Amino acid sequence: MALSARVPDLDALEVLLTVARTGSLGRAAQEAGVSQQAVSARIRAMEAQTGVTLVQRTTRGSTLTAEGAVIAQWAARVLDVAGELDAEIAALRKDLRGRLRLCASLTIAERLLPAWLVSYRAAARRRGNEDVEITLTAVNTDGVITHVTDGDADLGFIESPSAPRSLRSRVIGHDRLVVVVPPGHPWSRRQRPVSAAELAATPLVSREGGSGTAQTLTAALTASIGADVVQAPPALSVSTTAAARAAVLAGAAPAAITALAVADDLAAGRLTEIEIPELDLDRPLRAIWNGSANPPAGPARDLVAHILSLQRRPVPPPRSRTS
Repeated sequence: MALSARVPDLDALEVLLTVARTGSLGRAAQEAGVSQQAVSARIRAMEAQTGVTLVQRTTRGSTLTAEGAVIAQWAARVLDVAGELDAEIAALRKDLRGRLRLCASLTIAERLLPAWLVSYRAAARRRGNEDVEITLTAVNTDGVITHVTDGDADLGFIESPSAPRSLRSRVIGHDRLVVVVPPGHPWSRRQRPVSAAELAATPLVSREGGSGTAQTLTAALTASIGADVVQAPPALSVSTTAAARAAVLAGAAPAAITALAVADDLAAGRLTEIEIPELDLDRPLRAIWNGSANPPAGPARDLVAHILSLQRRPVPPPRSRTS
C-alpha cells in the first residue's frame, strides 16, 4: 500500500516525540545535536505536510496541541515497530554473516575445498573474526548450478569448461584431466599417440551426464574433431571420481580423470597417463553465485578472496641439503 504524502518520515516523528518529552524546542535541539532553528523548521515542515498544527509555542516552552498529542501517540507506536524492524534486520544480517552455505562439484569438494576451508578459518581467527558456520554439499556441476540458482547455496564451485550464463562467476584456479589406463593396457605400450577420434570411439569409464568432467571431455573432443563428434557409449558410468579411479584400476576401461585424483597412482606406477596431443584437457575452476558482479558480502566474498590469495602465493624453493 502506497502512503500518502501527508505521512512524515521517521526522523520527523522522532523530533516531534522529543519536543513532547522535553517540552522545549531548545532542549529538543540539544538532545538531537542540532540548532533550535533546525528543530523549529522541522516542526513547521511537518505541520505543512500534515495540514495540522502540532506544537503550541509560548514564552514558557512548547507543548503539543491536542491534534499533535494524538499524532505523537501514533508516532510512538510507529517508532516502536520501526525499532523492532531495525533490530530484526541487524539480527538477520548477523545470522547471515555467521553462516555460509557452499555447494561444490565433487572434484573441488573432495580435493581442494577442505584445505581451502582450513586455511580460511585459520586466517579468520588470526583477524579475530568469529567462526562461521559452514555447510558443504557435494554434487555434480549441474547440481551446483541448480543449488545456487534456487538460493539453496550462497556460493558454488564448479569445473565446467564454460560459465553458466544465468549466474555470476570468477575463475579461482585451474585443473587438468588426464586419460589413464592400467599399466598392462594396450595403449600403455603403443609407440604412436592415441588420437582424439580413437578416444571418442572407445567406451570409457565415464562420469554421469551433468558432471564437469564429462562436459570438459566432450568440449575438448568437439573442439578437436568438430561439432558432429559422436562419443561411444560408456563402458561404465559412475557418479564419483573415486569410483572412476577404482574402475580403471580394476581394468574396466580407460577414463579421463582429474589429475588431482590420480597423481599418487601415476607416481607409483599403478596407472599410466596416455597423452592425447590433439586434446586440450585443461579446465578452469570457478566460483559461482547469484546477484551482483561481486560475491555476496560477508563470508562468501571473504572465502573467494582468500582462495584467490592462495593461488597468488609464491611456492618457496626447495631447501638445499647440507652435508
